[in-house]
Amino acid sequence: MKTYTLYSDPGHGWLKVARKELIALDLMDKITCSYQRKDFVYLEEDNDASLFLDALKKQPKIKRNYTNKVSKIRNYEVFGG
Repeated sequence: MKTYTLYSDPGHGWLKVARKELIALDLMDKITCSYQRKDFVYLEEDNDASLFLDALKKQPKIKRNYTNKVSKIRNYEVFGG
């Protein structure tokens, strides 16, 4: 079972997914409000992460990474929309 990391700060959360997985699931043009850095897309937890998890058709293991500060992900390049 593959493990994904859910990064979150006091205001929001993002699921880190390899870009190649989004391509394989034909989701690249369906992402609406996420961030990207290098070979990864950080899927916004409310919409884009749910879209990805539904497309997987199985529940993966989720590792949580929380910070009580503003996440650096908010400074990554915007992806989608």
